[in-house]
Formats: sequence, C-alpha cells, structure tokens
Amino acid sequence: MGRSLIVEADGGSRGNPGVAGYGALVRDAHDRSLLAERAAPLGKASNNVAEYQGLIAGLLAAEAIDAGADIVVRMDSRLVVEQMAGRWKIKHEDMRRLAGEAQEVLRRIRAAGGSVEWTWIPRAQNKAADKLSNDGMDGKDVERDLWRDEAAGADSGQTEPTTQESRPSLPKRTVQTRLILLRHGVTDFTVGGRLDGRGGADPQLNAEGLDQAEKAGAALAELVTGPVSVVTSSLARARQTGAAAARVLGVQPEIDADWDEQCFGVWDGLSFVEIGERYPGDPARMRVEDDFRVEGGETHAELVERVDAARERAIARGGTVVIATHRMPILVVLRSLLGLSFGHAWLLAADPASLTEIDVYADGSASVAYTNDTHHLR
Repeated sequence: MGRSLIVEADGGSRGNPGVAGYGALVRDAHDRSLLAERAAPLGKASNNVAEYQGLIAGLLAAEAIDAGADIVVRMDSRLVVEQMAGRWKIKHEDMRRLAGEAQEVLRRIRAAGGSVEWTWIPRAQNKAADKLSNDGMDGKDVERDLWRDEAAGADSGQTEPTTQESRPSLPKRTVQTRLILLRHGVTDFTVGGRLDGRGGADPQLNAEGLDQAEKAGAALAELVTGPVSVVTSSLARARQTGAAAARVLGVQPEIDADWDEQCFGVWDGLSFVEIGERYPGDPARMRVEDDFRVEGGETHAELVERVDAARERAIARGGTVVIATHRMPILVVLRSLLGLSFGHAWLLAADPASLTEIDVYADGSASVAYTNDTHHLR
C-alpha cells in the first residue's frame, strides 16, 4: 500500500484578475508532519486560475513523494473541489484546461494504485496554504521538500525554504495578450456555400447567424476576465457579430478593415461548384499558390501582409482582444504561427461563430490554446 497524504492548496489574486500566486503543501495523513511546500507567482490571473495552479502544484508534490499514494485534497475553494469531484460542470475554458492538467496527474496516481478524495474546508482551516499563496503573490518561489531530508536521515527542522532570492529559477512566461478570434455567424451566402469576400455583396447575418452571434457573446462573457477590447472587420456580418460580443462585455467595438475577408474579385457570390465550372483548375491553384490572383481579387500574399499587420496591432493592445473576423484571416493567423503552407492551412476548420484563442507571451512567443470551439452552439 502507498502512503496516506494530505494536500492543502490555495491561490489568490489581488484584483481578480490581478497579481496572482499559488501555494500548496503536503502532509503525512497519520502524524500531520509537513512533507513539502510549494509557492510561486503567476503574473496577472484570476483567483480560480490561481487556485487550480495551487492544486496542480500540490498534486505533483504528492506524486513525487509517492506516486501510488492515497491522497485527500483539502481546499477552501468549493468551485475547484466540486468541479474536480465531477459534481459541477466546468464552463470556463481556462478552468477546463487546468482541470485537464490536474486530471492527467490523477490518472498517473490512480494507475500507480493510488486514490484521491476531495474535501472542502473553511478558509480558517486552510491558513498554511493561504500563507504560501500570499508568498507567491509577493513574488516568492518556494520549493521545500522535507520528505527528501527525512529519507536521507536529516533533521527536517533545519531546512530552510528555497526562494527566488536563494535559488535560480526559470523565467515565468506571462500572457501579455490573449487573442480570441471569433468568426462571424452565418449569412444566406454562408448557408448557400457562396463566396462573400471583401468588396463583394457584403451580406448581413440571417436569423440563424444573429442567434449564433448572441450565443457566442454569452460564451465570451463566461470566458473573458480582466481588461478586454473588441475589434471587428469592416464587413457587416463581422460588425454584427462583434457588436453582440461587445454588448455583453460592456465595451464599444472598434473597426479594423485589415481583418476583412479576402477579396475574391469576380468570384464573389459564386459557389465553388460554379467557380470550378467557369474557371477549371483555378480553385486548386487558389488553395496552394501564394501569388495566384482572381481577376479583381487579392493574392494570399497580400492578404497575409494586411492580416499580419492587424494581428500585431491587436497584440499591442494587451489584455484580452476579441476579434470578429472571417475564415481566411483566422487561417492566416494560424498559418503564420504554426509555419504552415496555405495548402495545409486549408485543412483547418473555422466554423461560423467559432472561437479560436492565441496566447501571446511577454517574450513575444505565442501558443494556440484552442481552435474552432463551437460548444456554445450545441
């Protein structure tokens, strides 16, 4: 049988979202002796994000002590406890990702013969983890493993916590800007499979598209915390979709025409079947050739140039930037970030009213958090 351990974890944010940090510790369940402590700053984050990070740190510390331990998790966050116990749904995307990380640790513990129980406790009974989370918010990085000293026969009471001042640490990656790319809802052109690019008919959302825009706005209201701005393309369907998001987020949308759909010239308003019949071979060329130009239209290279410029302006805003745009600009952002050819970028889905998130860090690097999320439409 494995050891019996207690994980106590907490997290906090001064501002929610604001300066955040987490704390966690592991005790022996039999004699309550302290085995490990963890704390770290998180930059700007919400309370719930910090609490989940504390949970993950505590579970990892317990796994290091005994991968097959029987663990009781004690937290004063009823949200985290109920969600991890499977009694509450996890709606917020950040929470889903962090819960997934925690579940992966749980999977390994259970595979090694261990178990995990969840217990909510009043805040007054979680003072040790709360103190560590405040250390994290103060910028301290604590990693103390008394169990290693015990295993070596050392006097654990003489061991001092390791902090940023005494232990070199890797630089923390802080999200500077969160780009959420929102594709517009459907129009009659979308439903009919007809191209509707920049400079074309500029159709408005139909009844289904208006409903999709409202649902996307409601999803964003649950997803977004902290400073937020909404940017839309200049085309009617994107402006309508962006307006629905801006209303629930309490901001005024701003137009940036560089987020417009690609200009399809004489192809605008046609379906791909009609284009294939009238211009044999050209649809295939358009998918893969950066310099292919439809008469009166825009090359992929020209589209990339303006969308890349719009993306850099959005990143410079900081915080969360919701961008109501179109399929081709979304593919351009993903293509540029992932180093794909246009032929491969066409394989990526970007459905109407879908959400795609790009996290941009202070060091200029970026990661794709998720793509083509349409859970709010189901």
